[in-house]
Amino acid sequence: MNYILFDENIVRTNLLPLTFVRPVADIRVGILTIREKWEKRLKSTTSSLTEGYLSAKFPIVKEAENVLINGSICPNDEIIAAIKSLKPNQTVVYKDTIIALHVTETELDNIGDSSSVGIEEINISEAPLKINHTWEIFSKNDLAIQEDFLLLTKGRKSQKLSDTNTLLGAENIFAEKGAVVECAILNGTTGPVYIGKDAHIMEGALIRGPFALCEHAEVKMGAKIYGPTTVGPYCRVGGEVNNSVLFGYSNKAHDGFMGHSVIGEWCNLGADTNTSNLKNTYDNVRLWSYGKQTFVNTHLQFCGLIMGDHSKCAIDTNFNTGTVVGVNANIFGAGFQRNFIASFTWGGTAGYANYSIKKALDVAEIVFKRRNRDLNEIERDLLTSVYNITLKNKYL
Repeated sequence: MNYILFDENIVRTNLLPLTFVRPVADIRVGILTIREKWEKRLKSTTSSLTEGYLSAKFPIVKEAENVLINGSICPNDEIIAAIKSLKPNQTVVYKDTIIALHVTETELDNIGDSSSVGIEEINISEAPLKINHTWEIFSKNDLAIQEDFLLLTKGRKSQKLSDTNTLLGAENIFAEKGAVVECAILNGTTGPVYIGKDAHIMEGALIRGPFALCEHAEVKMGAKIYGPTTVGPYCRVGGEVNNSVLFGYSNKAHDGFMGHSVIGEWCNLGADTNTSNLKNTYDNVRLWSYGKQTFVNTHLQFCGLIMGDHSKCAIDTNFNTGTVVGVNANIFGAGFQRNFIASFTWGGTAGYANYSIKKALDVAEIVFKRRNRDLNEIERDLLTSVYNITLKNKYL
């Protein structure tokens, strides 16, 4: 069967700025991205039905028979069983939410946003893990790490860690091949600790689960990390981190605090950058909504920084509680930054200017080379498309 992960339109908007450069299914929550969860459980590749400008990097693959799957939903055993049994004109639903539907290629061409195909409904009894808002990436990360840990480690044996380490709850600690951990304290009694292939935890690091360190990622010396936290592939993390998710290829490598935050790919936080995650009044945090063009109530007391891909900040940058930074912003200056900074913005507390697309692409090319990657034409065109979209509206 051919599987296609589709973007639920309202969810995609709610997940901006993170979905400016990726389909919803490529959000990382837990150890894996949502796409990776589906592909491992289905034992199949997937493609995406998403925004047109993203299709060059994330092309759709159509066949005579297809199953469309909601890309904001994380799979479980009940959902996988229902999808495997799907027949023509059937839809898998949970209450009013479409989870999956069986469509022909002709039907696929006619439905556009996958709003209504399928006659017979297969109802799921267990509420699935679903990511509807940016802040749910960190607030639901605990459950997501636990589910991914079971999926990835079931029936497998961890690589043995060095005796220089102190391990609490060792049965909940799993290290993949090539992982290097020396003189660290890992606490698996508070949740699972997963150390990916060729990942590195340096001396003096203190880590409490649930925690995921993905392949080739690094935890710096003396870091203090509280779960549930995910450090994506090729990221570097130091200082103090609490309940945060870094997607991949991003650095928060120095001292400074980051809590209840989500950082996209190719970001860099300068030394002693701090994110406030609690208001002095202890009120619920309000966060910028791209869809509603105003600040909305997260109903959370703790909420820090949401940062879009390719954004950077200088040393000693201070972010207010509940700050949203768009794609390719370059931020610097003393004092607390605004709690919404639009994409392709250059500046800080002293004022902001437009960050030219030429300069942004030049920097991205240098950053890619640092990780032995090439900024190809597809990546350039994608960032240029985001620049053009956001240039028309300063609140994007």
